[in-house]
Amino acid sequence: MLRRPLPPALRLRDFRLLVAALVAMGLAAQMSEVAIGWQVYAIRRSALDLGLIGLAEFLPLLLLALPAGHIADRLPRRRVFTVSLVVYAGVTACLVGVTLAGARSLWPFLVLAAANGTAGAIGNPGARALPPALVPTDLLSSAFALRAIAIRTGAIVGPAIGGLIFALADELVYVTATALFAVALVCVLALRVPAAEREAFAAPPPPDLDSLAGGVRLIRRTPVLLGAISLDLFAVLFGGAIALLPLFARSILHTGPTGLGILRSAPSIGALLAASILANRSIGRRAGRTLFVVVALFGISMIVFGLSRSVSLSFVALAVSGFVDMFSVNIRSMTVALATPDELLGRVLAVEMVFISASNELGAFESGVAASLIGAVPAVVAGGVITIALALIWPRLFPSLARIDRLEDLRPAAVTSAA
Repeated sequence: MLRRPLPPALRLRDFRLLVAALVAMGLAAQMSEVAIGWQVYAIRRSALDLGLIGLAEFLPLLLLALPAGHIADRLPRRRVFTVSLVVYAGVTACLVGVTLAGARSLWPFLVLAAANGTAGAIGNPGARALPPALVPTDLLSSAFALRAIAIRTGAIVGPAIGGLIFALADELVYVTATALFAVALVCVLALRVPAAEREAFAAPPPPDLDSLAGGVRLIRRTPVLLGAISLDLFAVLFGGAIALLPLFARSILHTGPTGLGILRSAPSIGALLAASILANRSIGRRAGRTLFVVVALFGISMIVFGLSRSVSLSFVALAVSGFVDMFSVNIRSMTVALATPDELLGRVLAVEMVFISASNELGAFESGVAASLIGAVPAVVAGGVITIALALIWPRLFPSLARIDRLEDLRPAAVTSAA
């Protein structure tokens, strides 16, 4: 039987190492999140506590996003990513101690969630800016899809393994996660720094307010960037339900930690299928319109999940949400990469990270608050309805985004002298 050749991007040594690092990192993070969610909800059986974890992860971004973007544009991005991995490993090591002490208080989880948010704020812009430096432009779309496959592979296997290991021994989940972060660290340290990056970061100038805000200015005056990033923010902010999975698993679907892990894997299974398609075939024509369609489908899948009382139906609804969301993520990632000049890419990605984290971590807080006020099911269903409404409104607010045909035709926006 003939073996299929590797995708061209994976034939590049340094991109393979980056993919391996992302797989290990994704496994570690997702395994930890299953354990954290179960432990936090077990303390007081409070949906609000689950939301507070998301809020604690988000708050560091308010202080660190702009400086982190400047760091990613002024220091070697590999080095920045390395620092964040060290912090991630330290957090999971501390969670071993918290678990061995009984995990009876909420505050240690909040402190460590804030530390995790700090690591993400510092490292994510640099990590996400690495693919354009490691692969040629004509392979960038495939590289983004392969990066998504790497992340989603960890997200599929991680929750299921995390749930199984947690059922055997609580602390063993965090021990395993710490080892996986160490593997990711070794892979990143083995990356060869591109010559162009070494020259660009040879003499970083000191930051000032104008340079820190360069990414904000570019997004504000580039409608396709502002529209794509803000749509993702509001869609996941109101439509996401992942933070409430421990509540749904325990109180509505009546399943245990293993069931919770399987449900958490569902969005990533759908996303992995979509990413596999995108790795071999680009979005093609009418990319802008496609973005609005998949966002509406995301809202519909959340409504089905909220109304479901079957583990199987809930799994399918979450898998569909991950499938359509991956198309949205690919369109947004390509839009940001191609419409942003390289010298501003780190700062634009830092601002985008604030939007993404606001939709995820702050969205988790919103979900927890809404569930505590009106109930988990009404909160999820209402969020799905709002997401569909956003998909209908956004083409009128950002017509240039709706008019995008082929993503490959996008060109970098002009850079002002203040950037």
